[in-house]
Amino acid sequence: MTRVSVKVDGTNYEDEVEPRLLLIHYLRDRLGLTGTPIGCDTSNCGACTVDLDGESVKSCSVLAVQADGGEVTTVQGLAGENGEWTALQRAFHERHALQCGYCTPGMIMAARDLLRDNPSPTSDEVRHALEGNLCRCTGYQNIVRAVLAASGQEVGT
Repeated sequence: MTRVSVKVDGTNYEDEVEPRLLLIHYLRDRLGLTGTPIGCDTSNCGACTVDLDGESVKSCSVLAVQADGGEVTTVQGLAGENGEWTALQRAFHERHALQCGYCTPGMIMAARDLLRDNPSPTSDEVRHALEGNLCRCTGYQNIVRAVLAASGQEVGT
């Protein structure tokens, strides 16, 4: 067992974990933060994307011990103290940027990373930034529109 200290969605945790425990399993099974889904379990789909120290990572390809001393933000940690959604969350809701919704947490986290680095991306830049996240329902158009809307750009209907 290895001791880890990590801040997740603003709360500090200290735990003993198996060195091979994946971050996604730590978040879901140990901390009960089930908003981040396990998609493919091979890092191909991006459904498990979280923010680790300012970078989006696929939590099924990161060990919990690699997050030691770090700060993790999950999709559950995005809303404000009163549960107010971010502009990006509202845009996903308003643009119906989901179909089954399974990919949505990963898409939002990856889009958040993009908008932090590039607040006014083009449609092509959004598509490029999200190419590591798969929507098995093939609903990309509304996802791109939502990201552009969250960036303050007019995207039409």
